[in-house]
Amino acid sequence: MGLPLPPAVPHGSRHDAGSEDRGMNLFSPAPLRLAAVLAAMLAAAASANAQHHDHSAHATQAQDAPKQEDPAHHDHAAMSKAAPTATPTAPREPVPAVTADDLAAAFPVIDHHAMQHAPAFNSKVTFNRLEAWDADEGTGQAWEGVAWFGTDNDRLWLRSEGERVGGHTESADLEVLYGRSVSPWWDVVAGVKHDFKPGHARDWAAFGVQGMAPYRFEVSATAYIGEGGQVAANVEAEYTLRITNRLILQPLVEVDLAAKDDPEYGTARGFTGIETGLRLRYEVTRRFAPYLGVVHERALGDTADLRRAEGEPARDTRVVAGVRIWF
Repeated sequence: MGLPLPPAVPHGSRHDAGSEDRGMNLFSPAPLRLAAVLAAMLAAAASANAQHHDHSAHATQAQDAPKQEDPAHHDHAAMSKAAPTATPTAPREPVPAVTADDLAAAFPVIDHHAMQHAPAFNSKVTFNRLEAWDADEGTGQAWEGVAWFGTDNDRLWLRSEGERVGGHTESADLEVLYGRSVSPWWDVVAGVKHDFKPGHARDWAAFGVQGMAPYRFEVSATAYIGEGGQVAANVEAEYTLRITNRLILQPLVEVDLAAKDDPEYGTARGFTGIETGLRLRYEVTRRFAPYLGVVHERALGDTADLRRAEGEPARDTRVVAGVRIWF
């Protein structure tokens, strides 16, 4: 692209005369070369501008063109919204019909002799205490046991306890009672009691209740009516504290009462005595459990005065060792 050259001036004009006076001619070789250089520079600038315009247009087209999706990346949201595939309405393998052998395998014949209920008549014998200790008069022994025979509602109860010191029996008794269940936790009992010791043997009519009170306290309360209108009572409560599955702590409290003075047997009216004990046993098996314990006995009221008059102590504390068994 070139610039237009100035028109030629005819000779003899006033411009020609002026040019000659300046000593320069426009159509001389030097001005022509200068004009050609300028034209080449302008052409190069126009060509560079055109190339830059082409690159900008290509970049804009590349940005406007949609990007191709990378096959490694999927639109999981679109996939989750895709229509579920149709499930076949019929199973690939039809379910076979149930046969007699299948029914026999699912419902075998039950041996009813292997699933019998517990027998209606049951029994249990328990020696809660078979213990010994070292006393001033020699070795002491004591026992307390209970047995029952019968059904859940009706039972025959046998209860016995006693004490020996230095080879002599200090006290011993046996109770035979009929028990009737009046609630899931309580029985009413009635029967007879026979005292072998102390003093002469004598018999009592017995009436009472026994069972488990709230908070798992085992309670027994029995009233006795003897000869001559003598009335006595005994209340016993114990608690089983399971420290572990085999280690068990058992506290016990027992109180005796009498309605009349009975000097022949060393008792007076009112509270005659109290016994407290704390025994810790270890169940080698559920049926056999050795134990160690501490027992405190104390006569109360006028009964304590009668014992002192006989030269006997009114209280006694001892360490005992024994075993609890049942079968």
